[in-house]
Amino acid sequence: MPQFYLPGPWDSEKPTPLTPEVAHHLRVRRIELGETFPIFDGNGQVAKAKLLSLSGKSGSAQLSEIRTDIHRETPYAITLAQGLAGGDKMDWIVEKAIETGAQVIAPLQCERSILKLTRSSDQDRAHKRQAHWKGIIQAACEQCDRTVLATLEPIQNFDAYLKEPKSALKLLLSPDATQSLYSVLVENAPQDIILMIGPEGGHSPEEETQAQAAGYQIVSLGERILRTETAGVVAITAVHSVWNPEMQKRLG
Repeated sequence: MPQFYLPGPWDSEKPTPLTPEVAHHLRVRRIELGETFPIFDGNGQVAKAKLLSLSGKSGSAQLSEIRTDIHRETPYAITLAQGLAGGDKMDWIVEKAIETGAQVIAPLQCERSILKLTRSSDQDRAHKRQAHWKGIIQAACEQCDRTVLATLEPIQNFDAYLKEPKSALKLLLSPDATQSLYSVLVENAPQDIILMIGPEGGHSPEEETQAQAAGYQIVSLGERILRTETAGVVAITAVHSVWNPEMQKRLG
């Protein structure tokens, strides 16, 4: 059974009210009174919940075995700074980034972004997209048993994001780069990392120059040009493959 997101604070001494969303999931899965199901609070805590009541959009459960479990989180935080992609591509990107281990998603309005969400007239659409992506993050964490919800940063313009101080290894992925992502990962110890991916058509030459001036290294994923919805997943997976403890022992 998948785990369900139930925000804290939790109290094992008294019944805990269920959110309408959890109540709905329990009804769909035909969970009976007295049955138990796993929950997480989005901050690393997990527990067993025994269903006490369920009616309409409400219910309650008795919690037990509350503990911290963050074994699926890496000691280094991966930020995917993703150029806004059109259609439903961003939904797929967010979902797969969470499944593969990103801790932060930073949607960026880039020069070549088809989707426009940073103009004053776009505020309502932007808020709806943010809420929608947060829902995707939650569902993805439930599906892959992550216990810490990833952070979704506000939609920003590319240049504004570059101006923010970031204490991390900063990489912009470009098919024209002469340095490979793999070589940079091998040369650096595991640490917080930002993977910057362009929208359809990639980053413009001006954006790559701006990024370099802001301390980003321009790196490549290889000989083939990947779609924007593929590049982030491949890059995140590459980070894990090089920085996992077993590989670090071999490299050491």
